[in-house]
Amino acid sequence: MAEIPIILDKTTVASSRLFRIESLHIQFSNGEQRNYERLARSQGGGAVLVVPMLDAETVLLVREYSAGVHRYELGLPKGKTDPGESFFEAANRELKEEVGFGAKVLHHLSSFSIAPSYLEHMTEIIIAEQLYAEKLLGDEPEELEVIPWKLSQINELLATGECTEARSIAALFMAREYLLNR
Repeated sequence: MAEIPIILDKTTVASSRLFRIESLHIQFSNGEQRNYERLARSQGGGAVLVVPMLDAETVLLVREYSAGVHRYELGLPKGKTDPGESFFEAANRELKEEVGFGAKVLHHLSSFSIAPSYLEHMTEIIIAEQLYAEKLLGDEPEELEVIPWKLSQINELLATGECTEARSIAALFMAREYLLNR
């Protein structure tokens, strides 16, 4: 494989409360140069997606409004990592805010990119086990509905059409495989 290209220049071309678009002037190892645009990493630097296991067979999903598709979606609890916060701390905080549980055991399963050609952002996938009741006030505009679902019935979940987020789907299949084979 060729060497990683060199970023010759990086400028912010647009920004909002949530997003920053960067223009990158890149030079490849063969001398070719190109301009790329990407959605840059947020201040905290990352995000977490939590697979909360109520018991060995049951995951807790949340139903929340998703502005991108303008409907309610079933998926896994998730959120950004705040500055100075580890991804385990972020996972436990998001779990308490969105599901009303903390976890005694957290396991880092994987790291996902959503669209590596356009997003600098990475999401850490965390399995949460040995849950205990604890609720923190979050930034959600309304209470999220928590739905228990059997991991053995992921295909049935997908058939409902209510769970379409690729990160949640991949994390559910990976968690099922991990939990069956440990």
